[in-house]
Amino acid sequence: MKKVLLIEDNREIANMLFDYFEYVGMELDYADNGELGYKLATENRFDIILLDLMLPRMDGLTVCEKLREQGNNTPILMLTALDSREDMLKGFKFGADDYLTKPFDLDILEARMGALIRRYHGAVASNNLEFGDIVIKSATRKAYRQNKLLALNPTTYKILDMLVRKAPEILTRQEIAEALWEEQEPNNDVLRSHIYQLRNQLDKPFDSPILVTVPKVGFRLEQQ
Repeated sequence: MKKVLLIEDNREIANMLFDYFEYVGMELDYADNGELGYKLATENRFDIILLDLMLPRMDGLTVCEKLREQGNNTPILMLTALDSREDMLKGFKFGADDYLTKPFDLDILEARMGALIRRYHGAVASNNLEFGDIVIKSATRKAYRQNKLLALNPTTYKILDMLVRKAPEILTRQEIAEALWEEQEPNNDVLRSHIYQLRNQLDKPFDSPILVTVPKVGFRLEQQ
């Protein structure tokens, strides 16, 4: 049974989701404020976190950021009434994996959750992947560069995994979209945001960049 953490202060939405997830066979844990949600997320294991942005005591962006900073890579799907492009990109910047605006269709929500959970629990090889000074330990789903742990969410981890497996060849934008979003290819802003987050971890702290953009095609890793 999949275990879901819902962090949402709207009791009407919470009750609706309780009934729905009970019907589809998912176990739901609940917090009505950001502080409690953060505590539950750090003390328990979940398959996915549904996180509202506008929360009392600690807002959703802060909860997301703090979880990623302390190495929690559980998929986070943000639920919010805010639907501007800036709000969406801000959510991805703070470590969210997907974004759904209210009101939402429950079947669409379940489909998005399923895609994230499958990605998170994807087939894990027993051997490590390496390219240059990058090491991916597939058994623990952790990635390192120059022995430094990279703070990756499930989406950026998957992109890096694909890059290492294809290196030094090009990983196309289409290949990324098909692997991550199946039939629902995101707009360029969403993919650009994930690449930006990956580059912040993979290149920014180090002397030499390794992630190369191939204009209009995709991305590749390049040893310096």
